[in-house]
Amino acid sequence: MSAPNIQPSSPGSSPGATRPRLGFADDFKRFFLRGLATILPTLVTLWLLIWVWDFLWENIGQYIINLISFVWYYAGNRGWVPPQSPHYIYDWALSKNDFSTRLLGVGLSVVLVYFVGVLVGNLIGRAFWHTVERAVLRIPLVRAIYPAVKQVTDFVLADRTHQFQASQVVAVQPHESNIWSIGLVTSTRRWDLRDGGPEEMMTVFGPSTPTSFRGYVLVVPRNRVVELPMTVEEAMRLLVTGGVIMPDPDKIAARETPAPQSKPLPVRLPIQPPSRPLEQPGKAV
Repeated sequence: MSAPNIQPSSPGSSPGATRPRLGFADDFKRFFLRGLATILPTLVTLWLLIWVWDFLWENIGQYIINLISFVWYYAGNRGWVPPQSPHYIYDWALSKNDFSTRLLGVGLSVVLVYFVGVLVGNLIGRAFWHTVERAVLRIPLVRAIYPAVKQVTDFVLADRTHQFQASQVVAVQPHESNIWSIGLVTSTRRWDLRDGGPEEMMTVFGPSTPTSFRGYVLVVPRNRVVELPMTVEEAMRLLVTGGVIMPDPDKIAARETPAPQSKPLPVRLPIQPPSRPLEQPGKAV
């Protein structure tokens, strides 16, 4: 006589209930999504690296290789270096189809971009670049496109580490009562927005999900803003993931707990009741 086939019950279910058996489609979907979540960050990272490689080569690197080839051929004709034929220079020594040539072009592109940053970083280079920009903006078509592109690139690529680290994470109600949004305080000043006179307002940038570099700007009264006990990094991680990655509650509780005071509290001695009633002025006891 064979033993009865008893299915193990899931935790929290009744003793008589049996665990539903998953089919092939459910197993395939579950494991496919798990594998996709595992390899997708690596694939996206590789795609970004390849995109940066192609961008540097197609826009800067190949022109640097062309310049090196031209200088090499010109120096050979002048007798400064051993002369070589154009076929040898362009098709063999510095062929654009070779990986070594592309690696040289991309490497020199990175060095060129670095030196441009160093040049613009000092006072003389910054003044020279502003002069070039003013000259370029005199061109009608460029004047209509360049300012918008510059604003986007400055916002995305500018170094705002210190600015964001000094910022503060707050919660505001942009649309309706009891519906909150997370934002970053960008400035604090007094605005004259009502008849009662100037009021202290806070400019709050509310990043969108999942592209945190886009969002909206709110000018909110200071008394309508709630400070949140989280860092800017934790807030950006929460916004980019759509609320999936939440801050550690233990760390938040530690930030909310006030730090112990360094100075010792004064010791208060108990007050002893008087042994006899106090004398009132003008009256003898």
